[in-house]
Amino acid sequence: MNKKAPVYLSKENVQRNHDRPRPGRLFVVGIGPGGALDRTRRAEEAIAKSTVVAGYTRYLELIGDLTEGKERIATGMTREVERCRMALERAEAGETVALVSSGDPGVYGMAGLVLELAGARGSAVPIEIVPGVSAANALAARLGAPLMCDFATLSLSDLLVPWETIRGRLEAVAAADLVAAIYNPRSQKRTRQLDEAAAIFRRHRPGTTPVGVGTAVGSPEEQILLSDLDHFLELPIAMRSVVIIGNRASLLAGGWFVTPRGYKV
Repeated sequence: MNKKAPVYLSKENVQRNHDRPRPGRLFVVGIGPGGALDRTRRAEEAIAKSTVVAGYTRYLELIGDLTEGKERIATGMTREVERCRMALERAEAGETVALVSSGDPGVYGMAGLVLELAGARGSAVPIEIVPGVSAANALAARLGAPLMCDFATLSLSDLLVPWETIRGRLEAVAAADLVAAIYNPRSQKRTRQLDEAAAIFRRHRPGTTPVGVGTAVGSPEEQILLSDLDHFLELPIAMRSVVIIGNRASLLAGGWFVTPRGYKV
């Protein structure tokens, strides 16, 4: 039986020869959770190099200080495929384009969709993924150190993933005693999912397990709240919130939410 030879990715492979002069280029940029202080220099430089910046309307508002004089392509929610396709088309036409996502573009962002579309189109445009500070990491830093040991990130939005699949993942994460960072916990129409998730975790962890909730993290509207598994559902939680549920070892240390890694203190 013939084995397929492995593909070794050199720096040149990974960067897709970005430094070679050629028309058109697409940056997929993570702008962090919202505030300018949580943007990376690499993200700001990618946007500065771009002549076109595409993104969800609210994300473009967050980087308004970086886009003066640039063409902006703004679309609303649920138009992600259209937005990514337009960004690719402009890059293929010779423009340098920045497609922005909040947080990190590879964490519930646009990176995967862009790469899928580029592959389907047979596009040869150079693409560079520019990482950013994820909402989970930003919230963890505000709370203390809840992600110090093994953790999982889950989204409760069932627009693209069936709820039965999400429920199974919640059960597995809760049973494995992983800290959980939960995105898209609630919306105006979708409320029962977070209640069900809380019930799943309560079957595996004590009600005193620390839980942190961050809303609009990194923005002027930021709200950071600390509770426990028995009471966190009483807090204001919406689509812009992230919820971090501790594991059985998580604790409060001097008011900080900490998941010990195992060092002797």
